[in-house]
Amino acid sequence: MLGVGQKLPDFNLKAVVSSDMETAFQDVTKETYKGKWLVLFFYPKDFTFVCPTELKGFGDLDKEFKDRDAQILAGSVDSEFVHLAWRQNHKDLNDLPYPMLSDIKREFSQSLGILDEAEGVSQRATFIVDPEGNLQYMGIHNL
Repeated sequence: MLGVGQKLPDFNLKAVVSSDMETAFQDVTKETYKGKWLVLFFYPKDFTFVCPTELKGFGDLDKEFKDRDAQILAGSVDSEFVHLAWRQNHKDLNDLPYPMLSDIKREFSQSLGILDEAEGVSQRATFIVDPEGNLQYMGIHNL
């Protein structure tokens, strides 16, 4: 498992950045937001009861994070198409101001040490990464 002070592992994931099919998808890597703080949080699955309140809560605070030169990124093991469908079908998620990462191969979750092996999904986890790519905070919770 990773620890505070270690480097965020490399990643290259499909992300959903809007609810419009024409502009919805974008590749996001560790370098996409180079020089910014990252607030990276994971949740188990789309189309669940608790997760939309968590995503909306981060969305409501997006301006405050941006004012502090921080980029929010959400992630789960769902595909980018499931992320898009969830955004399009849940009123609180239609206009999320940050990318939803698709870790469908579960490689990034595995490298972060947050893959729940029994369930095959990411545990609830939040990471704060400094502009140099170092983990400064980790909070990991059971499903």
